[in-house]
Amino acid sequence: MTTSTLNPYLTFDGKAREAVEFYHSIFGGELKVNTFGEFGAPDPASADLVMHAQLETPQGYTLMASDCPPGMEYKPGENITVSLSGPDGATLRNAWEKLSAGGEVRVPLEKQMWGDEFGQLVDRFGIPWMVNITQ
Repeated sequence: MTTSTLNPYLTFDGKAREAVEFYHSIFGGELKVNTFGEFGAPDPASADLVMHAQLETPQGYTLMASDCPPGMEYKPGENITVSLSGPDGATLRNAWEKLSAGGEVRVPLEKQMWGDEFGQLVDRFGIPWMVNITQ
C-alpha cells in the first residue's frame, strides 16, 4: 500500500528556520531544511531563506514550513496551507482534480525544478492546498 501524508504547511516572513528549530526542540525527530540558494535562486537576498523545511517526529507528526518566496506577499492569517504529498500519483491527481473543482488553481500541478509534480490551489471553501507527487 502506498501512503500519502496530509499535514500543515506554515509560511513565515524570514523566520522559518528559527520557527522549525523551535518546533524541533519541542517535538524532536528529524529536521531537514533547504534554502532558496541551494535551489539556485538568483537573488542573494533570498539565498538563505528557507525554501522548504520538513520535521518528522517520533510521534508521527509531519510539519512543513518555508519563508515567503521572493515576489510573493506575506499575509499573516493566510500563512497555513494543507499539504497533501506522497508517491501515489493516481490518488493525488484525483484529489487535485476534485479539490480544484470550483476553486482557484494558483500553481498548476506539473513537474518542478526539484523533480516532483507540484501544484497549489484554493478550494471552493477558501482553503489553500499544496499537492506534491514525489518521484
